[in-house]
Amino acid sequence: MARAVVLLSGGLDSATLLALAKTEGFEPFALSVDYGQRHRIELRCAAALAMASGVVHRVVALDLRGIGGSALTSYAAVPKDRSADEMNAGIPVTYVPARNTILLGIALGYAETLGANDIFFGANNLDHAGYPDCRPEFFDAFTALANLATKASTQDGHRLRIHTPLIQMTKADIIRTGHRHGVDFSKTLSCYDPDAAGRACGHCDACQLRRLGFAEAGRPDPTAYVG
Repeated sequence: MARAVVLLSGGLDSATLLALAKTEGFEPFALSVDYGQRHRIELRCAAALAMASGVVHRVVALDLRGIGGSALTSYAAVPKDRSADEMNAGIPVTYVPARNTILLGIALGYAETLGANDIFFGANNLDHAGYPDCRPEFFDAFTALANLATKASTQDGHRLRIHTPLIQMTKADIIRTGHRHGVDFSKTLSCYDPDAAGRACGHCDACQLRRLGFAEAGRPDPTAYVG
């Protein structure tokens, strides 16, 4: 069985991604990154998802608070109760500079140590239209870079593939797909600003998109919200 690295954040997108990787016949190795995110409680969700799926789970620490530049790695306020138009107007303050490039770089290194040629990444271009590192062009460019930069590609002739099966799905599509594959969404967290008990704020962009996704999918939302 071919091995694959699956970037697992603990959110509903990556939970569905993990299920898809297993369905496609890969042996997944879940990878989470503790980058100093204010919602780092999501890492507990990632651990619970990995355990429930019976897969190896590794957490790498890399503190991006040192460079700042994002509401997710600083004390800057997370936007709340924004309209759909506001969410789609430019790059939000929750964008973390170079995060997806860094996450993929770590996943690439881990894939080399595992002898894996496949990386699964749960980017969603429709829900994150303002994030430049969630676009298909970004993943095409990183794939080209990866196949120039590794021993596995330059010496051993392997070709790295980055799988982004969720990239053109709506949140409702992702939820429906997850349900079909037995994902327990009660184990996931999407909130950018949860409280100390791990309850979602209910008002940030991620919470609004999650709530809308469950409503459009016609499924009950198992999330514990503060308000």
